[in-house]
Amino acid sequence: MDLILWRHAEAEEGFDDLSRKLTARGHRQAEKMAKWLTRQLRGRNVQLIASEARRSQQTLAAFSKDFLVDPRLNPGASAAAYFSSCGWPSSWDGVVVVAGHQPEIGRVASLALTGREVEWAIKKGAIWWLQQRIGPGGPQVKLRAMVTPQML
Repeated sequence: MDLILWRHAEAEEGFDDLSRKLTARGHRQAEKMAKWLTRQLRGRNVQLIASEARRSQQTLAAFSKDFLVDPRLNPGASAAAYFSSCGWPSSWDGVVVVAGHQPEIGRVASLALTGREVEWAIKKGAIWWLQQRIGPGGPQVKLRAMVTPQML
């Protein structure tokens, strides 16, 4: 199973956190990343999950309008909630793309890759692509790609 952690793109400021929407720049960031992901994931079985936050859903909608919404991914969620939402780790031969928030995305990436939950900085609109594989010592997680919209 591959897990792509996608931090939502740039969003407007606001008091109602779940209703904040993407800025014009945020829409461009999401579209750039969506085009890149479309090329990378062609022919793969993909499941998409967003938080209830409007900005998270708008980010994922740049890739596809067909996604699940899971309140377990809302701002303030634990890394365990992210893993539970997407079923990580799994022997499923597909890709789960999760559009979520910072600092949660950074914590999930650090826990998956190092076994420790640390606040890693993840840029707005960036993806961290994690791949689970079976190595000589058992299950392993490797970073397949880390891409920001500015890199595209």
